[in-house]
Amino acid sequence: MTERKPPGVDFESWVDKQIRDAETRGEFDRLPGVGEPLPPEVESTYDELWWIKRKMAREGFSVLPPALALRKEAEDALEAALAAPSERIVRKIIGEINDKVREMMFKPPPGPPLGKKPYDVEDVVRQWRERRADH
Repeated sequence: MTERKPPGVDFESWVDKQIRDAETRGEFDRLPGVGEPLPPEVESTYDELWWIKRKMAREGFSVLPPALALRKEAEDALEAALAAPSERIVRKIIGEINDKVREMMFKPPPGPPLGKKPYDVEDVVRQWRERRADH
């Protein structure tokens, strides 16, 4: 349990004592990264959200405005469709992403415009067939 700072004791000296006592007990000996250099900071200016950004990067998260996230999802869907093993799967992937694109076109969220329109399913299937014929 954390002990309270005694009245009349300077705060800084009280904190220093807490740290020294913890060091003596070995509480800092097995912390992750002990003995390793601090990671270099990418940005030279202070960013008060640095720790959130680092945590998100470590966990593989990203935060994009909805339109940009869907734009990326649409590009990934097109690549997945072109690499799909069957025409049925191509049509399924493109149909699902087209539904999302149409929904955002008619109910735009805040942020930058989507800049995408639904894919032409027949054109994607044609590209898919051409890629399969080349292999």
